[in-house]
Amino acid sequence: MLDALFPIVEGHGDVFAVPELLRRLAHERFQNYQLNILTPFRLSRGKIVVDRELARAVELGARKLAAHGGAGAILVLFDADDDCPGTLGPLLLQRIAMTRPALLSAVVLAKREYESWFLASAIALRGRNAINDDAAPPPDPEAVRDAKGYMEQRLLRPGAKYSETIDQVALTASMDFDEAMVCPSFQKFYRDMARLLT
Repeated sequence: MLDALFPIVEGHGDVFAVPELLRRLAHERFQNYQLNILTPFRLSRGKIVVDRELARAVELGARKLAAHGGAGAILVLFDADDDCPGTLGPLLLQRIAMTRPALLSAVVLAKREYESWFLASAIALRGRNAINDDAAPPPDPEAVRDAKGYMEQRLLRPGAKYSETIDQVALTASMDFDEAMVCPSFQKFYRDMARLLT
């Protein structure tokens, strides 16, 4: 069983939201209550896709995991934006393997944004953090360009603004995993976590 996980993330909101997401998934779906989620390492998107910078972050993670002891893994999670997750993800995973071949790892690109998973989970999020009581998901959440803008225009109460650093962790704590499964990138995240955790 996995003992520790070192996340590499992109945004300020991810630093708080991703550990919450990982904790919930480990507890609710895999009954893993011992997983130690290390403090995420934030790396700008531009640096994640540059070999040298990602390799440095992976080395840091490997050292921190080794200091923790037990079985550890690295998770890289960031927004795909306009990139194809099926192309960029495997490329980055290959770079991680070149840096630390024996280290368990996964790379997940939320298509297009992490907030796309919130769009898919709109029903479960009703009434949370200024989400309308009648909020409904779009037909294809991952096809929405600028999911944050869509939330402000269609899901939030009039005049409310979405704040990554405030809302992302709170909405992550309330999102419904089954609703989010309509997003192929969330399905990929779930599969990767199942592989790492079991």
